[in-house]
Amino acid sequence: MTDYDRIPPEFDAVKDNNETILWVGQPKLVPFLAQGIPFLIIGCLWGAFDLAFFGGIFGLGGGMPGGLNVFLTIFMLFHLFPFYGSILNMIRLVLVYKNTRYAYTTKRLMFRTGFFGIDFKAVDYDKIQNIEVNVNPLEKLYNVGSIKAFTGEFVSSRNNGARPVYSTFQAIEEPYEVFKAIKQVSVDIKTDMNYPNNLRPEENNGYNTTYKPKP
Repeated sequence: MTDYDRIPPEFDAVKDNNETILWVGQPKLVPFLAQGIPFLIIGCLWGAFDLAFFGGIFGLGGGMPGGLNVFLTIFMLFHLFPFYGSILNMIRLVLVYKNTRYAYTTKRLMFRTGFFGIDFKAVDYDKIQNIEVNVNPLEKLYNVGSIKAFTGEFVSSRNNGARPVYSTFQAIEEPYEVFKAIKQVSVDIKTDMNYPNNLRPEENNGYNTTYKPKP
């Protein structure tokens, strides 16, 4: 599954000496950019309202003092922040997309992203409490999906209380196959970590035992 020619050199630089990169992927552009669309829609509606409102004021206020005109102009520019902020956010996502890669290795999940620079994040398999795969309608249209790993982290907000924080492979190809592969590697690694040190084999060939309940 791994196309080693697509592995960014930076991934190879941050991995451990005894770590092997098993898969690397990049999100599809359109589903990845879609996360900025809600903010863009709100920003455009906000901008249309502001331009109509302030346009009416300036149209009716031809006799206003120059100082008041300057104040209203500055106020309008600040008040339009959601409009041009939503456009800047889409530009930011395009730049972030160029640097975004995901990988899973023999030790962890790896995330590469960045706007001005390159940022890395790693999630060790023993930290993962739950992992799930989701495919929304837009992702289904592009034959991609997102894999979300939960490590027990929560973020608190005044209005919404505590909500879980996920580490996400977003809009990747073959999401179900990648999900199953990560689950298998995670189980194998966790089992190997819990195996007695003095009996642990040098190589982990996987665990194929089957639970057989007593009759």
